[in-house]
Amino acid sequence: MKSWRRSLIVTLVFLCTTAAALSGCGSKTEENKTAGETNNNNVKAEEKAENKEGSGSKFELGSEPLDFTFYGHYDWYTMPSWGADEASKWIKENKKVNITAVNSGGNAAQKLNTMIASKELPDVIWTDRGTDVERLRAAGMLVSYDEYLDKYPNLKKWAGDSTLNMLRSSDGKLYQFPNWYTSQPAGNAGYLMNSKMYKELGSPKLETTDDLYNYLKAVKAKYPNVVPFEPDLAKDGQGLDVLYSAFGEDHPPVFLRERAIPNGDKLTSIFQDSAFRESMQFASKLFREKLMAQDALTQTKDQVLEKAYTGRFAIAAAASPTEYGSKGDVELKKKDPTAGYEMIWPVHKEGLDKNKIWTGSYNQLGWNVALITKSAKDPEKIFAFLDWLTGEEGSRVIMWGPEGILWKGTDEEGYPIFTDTYTNDIERRAKIMDATVNLQWNGNTVYIDKSKMKFEKTLPPEKQNWESRYQSEITWKTQYNATAFVNLNPMPDSEEGIIQQSVDEVYSEARAKALYAQSDEEVLAILDKAEKDAMAVGYDKLLAFKTERWQENLKKIGAK
Repeated sequence: MKSWRRSLIVTLVFLCTTAAALSGCGSKTEENKTAGETNNNNVKAEEKAENKEGSGSKFELGSEPLDFTFYGHYDWYTMPSWGADEASKWIKENKKVNITAVNSGGNAAQKLNTMIASKELPDVIWTDRGTDVERLRAAGMLVSYDEYLDKYPNLKKWAGDSTLNMLRSSDGKLYQFPNWYTSQPAGNAGYLMNSKMYKELGSPKLETTDDLYNYLKAVKAKYPNVVPFEPDLAKDGQGLDVLYSAFGEDHPPVFLRERAIPNGDKLTSIFQDSAFRESMQFASKLFREKLMAQDALTQTKDQVLEKAYTGRFAIAAAASPTEYGSKGDVELKKKDPTAGYEMIWPVHKEGLDKNKIWTGSYNQLGWNVALITKSAKDPEKIFAFLDWLTGEEGSRVIMWGPEGILWKGTDEEGYPIFTDTYTNDIERRAKIMDATVNLQWNGNTVYIDKSKMKFEKTLPPEKQNWESRYQSEITWKTQYNATAFVNLNPMPDSEEGIIQQSVDEVYSEARAKALYAQSDEEVLAILDKAEKDAMAVGYDKLLAFKTERWQENLKKIGAK
């Protein structure tokens, strides 16, 4: 699943700015902020005037055909053919929904700019939350959802007012339909271990960073053709971010992504954070001693997957290693029943509390969002479909296929009753579920996870789903609640937004140089210079901006 639960996260290709096409749309100011607070109290009345299609009778999905276009705003995303898999085929035939893909062609920023310039937007845009959403909103290109929330209640029921209010724009209205929103811990970030190698090396203690270092050296000595430590796509953070978490209690990777560290009631420089500095020294040592993949900053996802499926690494760390750990476990066991993968509890620096180490994070808003544009002929009907998709029936179909193969009927709580095929035919289950990973646009984390876990607890360990087992045992317990850190980024064309771009460049360059450093001292010198370079482009002003947003979030979620 492509979410913080499936690859999300953390592996995501973040949005490129649409500034060229939307220049002049404006940014958030104190004036529109105040107006937004006022408007928030009058959303219902305004929406009745704007969205006449939202009044009147409720649209029953399946009562008539619904056709719309869908664009996934990511370089990596290509929507699967609608109707080609069992789930979307069932939806197409039984709910009369037909969706036409508009793909990015590997250049999402250019594609969206072209569509905006030509005023030919798709009906639905699936994208990250943040500044680009606000640009589209400010340009008057999006449909708000407030008029539909009570009429189609699944989103409101499962996400709740707290989550929806966090998603509201500066005008007080809701334009974003969240994906994989949650009210409970979720996420897959952590460490994946090749279990056969581990056993052959005597199953040594693997709890601290020193243990990890010694184990990787032993792997290199015994298995010269194996990568001791696989950091996945290190250029995007991934394994390097996970290593960072080992060097500080309550130091999740989200701090790195925000380029800011909480210190009292302020956010401060990442470059002077002791956990970051130590983690980069450790990563650099692994790299120069060839204990880490030497193409860490240049390899592709396909290369990572190839190593996973052939068992050519000992330890991997990433934002979602469960995705290839689960498939890799199946592939390795086909050739050798004693082979496979398992997740391990996050390693930590000696002296730290292992229960305060967070390899990843989750937030109640989830991963990304679906936007309905004003190009849509029937926005209410599209919303009705999205709302059905995030509800119980839609969730069951898009996750486990239509009723009759992997599940049949529901229990007293509305959770699916899984069949023997789900339990015993692993390949068929994987085929059905894998086919819809990139069609899960409105994932309902709580419903899906509770459905799985309720069933998995009835099975012996050898029958349990690999991914579900390690989520319940390890990954969900080691993900940090980062809701307070959402929406901290400024508008790209604002002063702070321009600073953000410069600081990001400084950070990325410094991290790459530090990885290639020849000594611990050189790592620190690189980070010290990065601190000066960042401050020279206005880093302190950006930190002040993020601090204000962070404090606002804390108040919204009742944390302050």
